[in-house]
Amino acid sequence: MNTRQTGNVYEQIAADYLEKQGMRILERNFRRGRNGEIDIIGRDGKYLVFVEVKYRAGTEKGSALEAVTPAKQKMICEVADYYRILHKYDENTWVRYDVVAIQGEQIIWVPNAFLHHYRTRR
Repeated sequence: MNTRQTGNVYEQIAADYLEKQGMRILERNFRRGRNGEIDIIGRDGKYLVFVEVKYRAGTEKGSALEAVTPAKQKMICEVADYYRILHKYDENTWVRYDVVAIQGEQIIWVPNAFLHHYRTRR
């Protein structure tokens, strides 16, 4: 299995897990051109949720949670902003950024894992 196929398998595991927890999945693998992707977009109560899924078979490359770096978070926020504009969600929409980390067989869901990273202008 290549990296993309492996990612798809674990994203499906994460989506199934989130649905069992009550989240309604709206989209998977939402892309903004070549500038980024959000693995899962869903609704959890009043929240529009953008979910990053990370998988690690072991710990030799660090934990799955550590793989969601500040740079990755910033990219997710930028793509989420694009999604919200595209789908006409206004500034009053409750938004949350979650991470589902799959470490070996363990699933760790971290709701509200990080705050929005606002673009700074130079």
